[in-house]
Amino acid sequence: MAIFLCRLFNLSLERATVPSNFKSGYVTPLLKNADVDAADVKSYLPITNLSLISKLLERLVAQQLVKYLTEKGVLPDRQSAYEYRAHYSTDTAVLQVVADILLALDCGNLAVLVLLDLSAAFDTVDHSTLLQRLRVSYGLDDTILQWFASYLSGRTQYIRSLATTSSPSEVGCEVPQGSVFGPILFLLYVADLLQLVKRHQLSPHACADDTQIYGFCRPTDTDDLSNRVSVCVDEVSQWMRANRPQLNPAKTQVLWCSSARRQYQIPNTPVHIGSRSAQPVSIVCDLGVIIDANVTMKAHVTVTLRSCFAALRQIRSVCHALPQHAVTTKSSAPLSSARSTTVPQR
Repeated sequence: MAIFLCRLFNLSLERATVPSNFKSGYVTPLLKNADVDAADVKSYLPITNLSLISKLLERLVAQQLVKYLTEKGVLPDRQSAYEYRAHYSTDTAVLQVVADILLALDCGNLAVLVLLDLSAAFDTVDHSTLLQRLRVSYGLDDTILQWFASYLSGRTQYIRSLATTSSPSEVGCEVPQGSVFGPILFLLYVADLLQLVKRHQLSPHACADDTQIYGFCRPTDTDDLSNRVSVCVDEVSQWMRANRPQLNPAKTQVLWCSSARRQYQIPNTPVHIGSRSAQPVSIVCDLGVIIDANVTMKAHVTVTLRSCFAALRQIRSVCHALPQHAVTTKSSAPLSSARSTTVPQR
């Protein structure tokens, strides 16, 4: 099939047209967590299932797009994109943030970390705005820009659950969650946010729809840093309202970090987001890694050990029924990047 697929993909790129049957998918609702309300629509992830051939075409174009953006040097240095950017994965995102915080604490400073929560982030990408940014900010034009316009237009989807399916409906404002292009296009769409954060002398780091904002100060300057963070997050919220993404203030988390002997200097002032406020917490989960206020990683180690112990108990209950080589063989599957992340020791 390689010859026919090659010819098909070349025709798609030459004519700047994505076949209509490549732009149709079905959504399988998946519960975010086992303990959420199954009757609430917001408890589900809208994962779009697309044809294998369409994903092959997306992957080929994605590789060329990322190579072009990397050579031009227009990709932000604080934006991770999973496997599409070498050395910019979930692991490196967490390591960068935690390492910066540890260095600040070693210098006697306090650090604040804000984890922004977006509601249905991939479903809020405006196609016309995205195409304009691809042209103005990233220099895409002519055939490739027309190809992306064809890729985004005329998309349809329907819901499939067990034996029930809905009628197809047109998708007017989103990048498919579950597609190859989804994470890349979303990162390009919200890249301006990183510059907004830097203007407030704070450090940003984005990974898909997870955005982290953090900063440092001397213990005597916590009020100034808290005010800067509040103003910054409020402006981020305004930018998102103007560009469709929706910031969820109720789930936005704020963590102040310090060494163990400076815990008493941690402020309790909330971060204001418009009319809402986010009260500081003592522990957060950042991209699967649990970070506590003194950054000792004890909470993360405890949770990891608990998970390992539960798995070992399950293995022990069935090991008598397994052959010896199955019990002793190590798994060749890679660990989840979020679960396998470690941080540098202080």
